[in-house]
Amino acid sequence: MVRTLTLMRELVAMFIRTKAEYPGAMVLGWVSQFASYGAMYTAIALIVTRFGMLGGWTWSDMALLLSVHLLTYSLGASFSFTQFREMEDLVRQGTMDAILVKPVSTWVYMVFSGLNIGYAGHIVLAVGLMAWALSAFNIVWSLPAMLFFVAALLSGAIVVCCLMTMIGATALVWVRSRHLYSIFFGFWELARYPVTIFPVPIQFLLITIAPLGFISSVPVAVLLGKPVPLLGDWAGIACLLAGPAMVLIAMAHWRWCLRNYQGAGG
Repeated sequence: MVRTLTLMRELVAMFIRTKAEYPGAMVLGWVSQFASYGAMYTAIALIVTRFGMLGGWTWSDMALLLSVHLLTYSLGASFSFTQFREMEDLVRQGTMDAILVKPVSTWVYMVFSGLNIGYAGHIVLAVGLMAWALSAFNIVWSLPAMLFFVAALLSGAIVVCCLMTMIGATALVWVRSRHLYSIFFGFWELARYPVTIFPVPIQFLLITIAPLGFISSVPVAVLLGKPVPLLGDWAGIACLLAGPAMVLIAMAHWRWCLRNYQGAGG
């Protein structure tokens, strides 16, 4: 365990050093992402304030939802998106074989050798927007409420990480899996809005098959005391269990893909 933790630290440090060789490009990337999301959120704010509410959610409610959505995504994607998006190329080029024989967990090596610090701009924007949104509510921050909020954020980030890991791992069997990220981001875009504004079939998908409702809408609705379709009073518990449940599913999928990997030649 100590050896693995030391290796993880060294992999992250080495990756950060390579990115820090071009600090101007790194900072410019952060600023561009900050500006891009800032403009998008400004447009949503204008629409919501113009019409007063969106499905019963005010702009303050939406600001908290958007901040949670961006923060959970950024945390989860920093451990998975760039790393596993490249898995298709690793399989096609035969490079994956060299990674599989390394004397360390394949997942650990891939995740921590490519930890994406480019999401720093996302995180700064999300935390700033969240601080502003929370100041607009009279939430009683008891210890259980704080623990729930932190645990729900971590659970949402784990959901994102697990889904992206599963998409990347699929390349071990299908060789090509990058197109599946388009499906992921389609549902991710929907998760930016309250689940209640969608018809029942989409609500069901966002809570079960593509559980991205748990990265934003569901935990924020629970925190603000808003109704959650399909889950009702079980929504809070479901938020906390979504992450661990996805870990078990992702682990099973990852191992199945490794067992069935035969190289790019099939």
